[in-house]
Amino acid sequence: MTPHINAKPGDFADLLLFPGDPLRAKYIADTFLEDAVEVTNVRNMLGFTGTWQGHRVSVMGHGMGIPSISIYAEELIRDYGVKTLIRIGSCGGVAEDLKLRDVVVATGAGTASLTNRTRLAGYDYPAVPDFDLAMACHQQAQRLGIPARFGTVFTNDLFYGRDPALLPALQRMKVLAVEMEAAALYAIAAEQGARALTILTVSDHLLMTEEASAEERQNSFSDMVDLALATGVQSA
Repeated sequence: MTPHINAKPGDFADLLLFPGDPLRAKYIADTFLEDAVEVTNVRNMLGFTGTWQGHRVSVMGHGMGIPSISIYAEELIRDYGVKTLIRIGSCGGVAEDLKLRDVVVATGAGTASLTNRTRLAGYDYPAVPDFDLAMACHQQAQRLGIPARFGTVFTNDLFYGRDPALLPALQRMKVLAVEMEAAALYAIAAEQGARALTILTVSDHLLMTEEASAEERQNSFSDMVDLALATGVQSA
């Protein structure tokens, strides 16, 4: 038990899906997993463990932003022995040819945050996912017929009030999308000896006013969960 997770030792599986919203975690447990049981609920950050196609899988919310995901990721790995964490969430599109509801797999994550520099003695850390996980994800996307885009994302601390110079710079560097957690997750997994990957759906686009509806987000969310589960199980 930790200050933020009240699960017992052994409650979490080696493979964990990691949405931001704890209610999304509950939805995944109820919809995709069999025999799922709630294993933690401190501050309503819900976590569950069940099975998928006979494989033991956990799912837990991580909240919004680097500070929140950093707490949960570190405790899950260090105190509960979770070996593979796959973040599933939403992102804002940057690439002009990226469409709403597209699936994006983050093969690298730049960031405006200083947390990774703090971990690396003041230098930039190359935040990348586990290679085997990324390869398995590419294979499973092809098998499932999900046209996922693989490329870099930008992890920002700010949801509102972005620097107006940021978007042109991201486009110049061919960054696909922006989100708020991947860079920290990759660094923590590397530091703690675990594996991590981030799979996202485009819920809005920084160059458009259109946003995906709740129903559209849910439909694309299902593709993302299917891809995350197949990836995690294949690479176990």
